[in-house]
Amino acid sequence: MAINPASILIVDDDPKIRDLTSQYLIDQGLNVHTANGGKEMDLFIANHQVSLIILDLMMPEESGLAICQRLRGSGNFTPIIILTAKGDEIDRIVGLEMGADDYVSKPFNPRELLARINAVLRRNELKQTQNSSSENLAFGPFIFSSDTRSLTKNGAPISITSGEFELLKVFIDHPRQPLSRDQIMQLAKGRELDVFDRSIDVQISRLRKILEEDHTSPKFLQTMWGFGYIFVPDGDTAH
Repeated sequence: MAINPASILIVDDDPKIRDLTSQYLIDQGLNVHTANGGKEMDLFIANHQVSLIILDLMMPEESGLAICQRLRGSGNFTPIIILTAKGDEIDRIVGLEMGADDYVSKPFNPRELLARINAVLRRNELKQTQNSSSENLAFGPFIFSSDTRSLTKNGAPISITSGEFELLKVFIDHPRQPLSRDQIMQLAKGRELDVFDRSIDVQISRLRKILEEDHTSPKFLQTMWGFGYIFVPDGDTAH
């Protein structure tokens, strides 16, 4: 039985980059579509299934950061790889904070982009097919559900990115167990370690902003100085 190729949507206002990138990915067997900005992207995803979005950050009408934030805020968690200017570390960090799954710096080698596409798609497929035996966990005002991949606070759904969910699941599965940074990376199932490594600090900071009343003095996700982190479901001080 034939396997349908992944559907990739390239959103970039530069026609040369769109054309060269799309042709390379088509030659590699992917199903590729293009959009010159947020409006064309919206029209396409409203009528088509998309496996992954390649999103340029620097676009005139609506920036890639704004698009990423808008998609995640609306509950669209299609995997996103952002394209950033070489050396623009701030945009990379903000992009990850907004919910992007990975990034590639321009100018990029098409083979690197393809490798990152395949890595993100593998992680996403594993998340969707992974059978979880964890039951819902309530802590504080939150309910974490592995089955529905959701987080609610006082019954209201919380917007959470795939990276944040995977990181929180690591802590949920190991309550009151001190975890070093290396252990956290190893336990984050289905993620490429180099990708997770550069975003883990951003994700932990982001999680604290979601979970904690005062993220500068966390109760649930506490720091074990000189070692790593510990998840305390009841919010007591870790010993």
